Amino acid sequence: MSHFKDNMTAEQLAERALFHLKYSRGKDLRAATTFDKMMCFSHAVRDMAVDGFIATQRQYLDQDVRRVNYLSMEYLIGKMLSNNVYALGIEKIACEALKALNITTEEILALDVEAGLGNGGLGRLAACYLDSLATKELPAYGYGIRYEHGIFRQEFDHGWQKERPDEWLALGYPWELIRPEYTLPVCVYGRVKKNFRPGQGTADVWEDFQVFEAVPYDVPIIGYQVNTVNMLRLWKSQPAEGFRLDVFNQGDYVRAVEEKNWAENVSKVLYPSDYTYAGKELRLIQEYFLASCSVRDIIRRYKKNHSDYSKFAEKNVIQLNDTHPTLAIVELMRVLHDEEQIPWDDAWDITVSTFCYTNHTLLAEALEKWTVDLLQRVLPRHMQIIFEINHRFLQKVELNHPGDGDLMRKVSLIEEGQHKQVRMANLCVIGSNKVNGVSALHSNLLKTNTMPEFNKVYPGKFTNVTNGITHRRWLIKANPELSELISENIGEDWKLDLAELNAFEAYASKRAVQKKFMEIKRQKKVELCQTIKELTGYIVSPDSVFDVQIKRLHMYKRQLLKAMHIIHLYNKIKADPKTKIQPKTFIFAAKAAPAYLIAKSVIKLINTMAEVINNDVDVAGRLKVVFLPDYNVSLAEKIIPAADISEQISTAGLEASGTGNMKLSLNGALTVGTWDGANIEIAQNVGEDNIFIFGNRTEDLAELGRKGYNPWAYMDKSEDLQGVLEALRDNSFDPSEPDLFKDLYNEVTEHGDFYYYLADYEDYIKCNEEVDKLYAKPTKWAEKAILNVARMGWFSSDRSIQDYVDDIWHLKKTPVDMTDDIS
Repeated sequence: MSHFKDNMTAEQLAERALFHLKYSRGKDLRAATTFDKMMCFSHAVRDMAVDGFIATQRQYLDQDVRRVNYLSMEYLIGKMLSNNVYALGIEKIACEALKALNITTEEILALDVEAGLGNGGLGRLAACYLDSLATKELPAYGYGIRYEHGIFRQEFDHGWQKERPDEWLALGYPWELIRPEYTLPVCVYGRVKKNFRPGQGTADVWEDFQVFEAVPYDVPIIGYQVNTVNMLRLWKSQPAEGFRLDVFNQGDYVRAVEEKNWAENVSKVLYPSDYTYAGKELRLIQEYFLASCSVRDIIRRYKKNHSDYSKFAEKNVIQLNDTHPTLAIVELMRVLHDEEQIPWDDAWDITVSTFCYTNHTLLAEALEKWTVDLLQRVLPRHMQIIFEINHRFLQKVELNHPGDGDLMRKVSLIEEGQHKQVRMANLCVIGSNKVNGVSALHSNLLKTNTMPEFNKVYPGKFTNVTNGITHRRWLIKANPELSELISENIGEDWKLDLAELNAFEAYASKRAVQKKFMEIKRQKKVELCQTIKELTGYIVSPDSVFDVQIKRLHMYKRQLLKAMHIIHLYNKIKADPKTKIQPKTFIFAAKAAPAYLIAKSVIKLINTMAEVINNDVDVAGRLKVVFLPDYNVSLAEKIIPAADISEQISTAGLEASGTGNMKLSLNGALTVGTWDGANIEIAQNVGEDNIFIFGNRTEDLAELGRKGYNPWAYMDKSEDLQGVLEALRDNSFDPSEPDLFKDLYNEVTEHGDFYYYLADYEDYIKCNEEVDKLYAKPTKWAEKAILNVARMGWFSSDRSIQDYVDDIWHLKKTPVDMTDDIS
């Protein structure tokens, strides 16, 4: 089967880039800036993707394939240029073509834009899944929001996090195709009235709503070395009626653009703060915006081949990535029942057969709830439908479990209280045919702890798909030197099937391979040292252990526990400056939610510690602390290959899965972690001898909680821990502000230590001592690091997607034939 890039030469690619330089940028080579060259070359590469994209969509339509529609509020797709060049297999001709533009690959890659479409693991996972779906030649669409501003650009001001707008669209984005012809109206507010229809009784009709519009932008998702090019469709909000000239001419300039501003705010920023009523309302509208547009777009596409809805669920899966797109369930019901006049029971059967839901959290506060009042105000008809879904569902529960009032209360969509709330996770479960967790432990806890009542009502509905990562970005692109070492020893097959990576295990004990592996690791550390110097001004040694904790800043992820370990080491040195300690560089990168004040205090603490420790002559050459600002995909691609230690130290039972742990282990970092999330499956795959597990397990913490957990008891019996906590309480790093970190001290003492820092502290210290002992044996360390790399094949997102296909989606592989001439 021919590939759409097979006949492309370096000369043709250069010609296409020069065409775009002239006709898309309006310049010739003499006037072109580096930015112009990056944009015109990106457009040339996009043109190649469009060929595959057209052929792919044509084949899906002609064959009337079953498709998965992936709905997610986040997609952290990272920089696309190098990724797309690699997926197309045109690295060599790209380098040649760029000579005609008098520029190098490195120069234009430096200017490529990182799309601000996500926050953390949820968005990165969605991006990996889109990559794997295309590579495995599976019919798929991603749906998201085209945020004008992403999460935020993080800066530090005297150690405090400051949020700045992420202006990723300011200079244009070369990978998107605008589709104004598929613009959709979106309705909010209004009221519902009874409408009498002769012979049919009364019907509820939604009217007097406010309308704005959704414009789709498509980003091609290129499969690796296949013809499949799938699509990520991103919705941008705009006013249905923009600038009011009549109002402007009356002199009311503010009101003239009021509607325009209101409508554009919907896709303005990722996760508007919901600490105010207006913020909550905007966030709800944003979630409905994604759900409504995506559902109606799926219906539009389905209607190309079908005149009724009898095969809708057969031809479409809608996968909800967390609870944010839950309203898609209600929207599909509204369209089927209200607009298409399908009887309720039939519409409900179609809906449940279409939807599937991925749960990403066990944290009660992260399971979304919306007040009934707010939903009735913003989406009055949808609230009616939710009440009706709940009424019919509870009738069935009562029928099957008569007299079980407690069960009814827990599974109800409506949480009673001063302000009635709609439980979105419950709606996801009721409205889906399959519900999956994202690691074995998480899925089990979902059934036994978080939603045992639903497991009773729906036996067999819950399943597991452990998360995965795409090695194409996180090993082959991020760490080409290690990739080359692997290929030198076991060939290239592992690049197409990561399960083949296990052949590298045979080389773990070979001295020549160990030597080369450690040389590569040091090289990546040297490169990261340069980045650290550029971003922070700190100079760190590549010969120290790089101990890395990179993830969203949250108290359950316990960055504070790592800080406590650093204070322990610092106190030890200050008590005896001659103490021998394995030289270590502690590297943090994380963003805290703008309103998450205690998490921001952790950032300030680490930056304050860095300022003192990095300039203290007593610890020179032994400890360095670095907090890298503005963590994103590009920064992760630099940190991960350089890491020696991967910190995965969340409170047991609270981390759903994790994917950073997989990326770090795949690049030869040894995990220090709790028995939590995917750490468990990593331990099972790499071997418990090749990972450092510490701390209480989920069942231990449950027992501690039952007995009445007392954090003071741990403090009372440990002078070392007392010294660490006193440093927090009194701010020994900056005595001029003695109460600065009192909130952190109180969190782990007076407020009950909800995340069990003190219960795990002693074991964590001992575990790190074991790490140091092993690092002192370079041969043994290298062997274990290589075994981590070799045994991570199971954690490919290709395997995750295959699990979804086999157990949940039931898609058919659909290779795209490019033999027909594309016109």
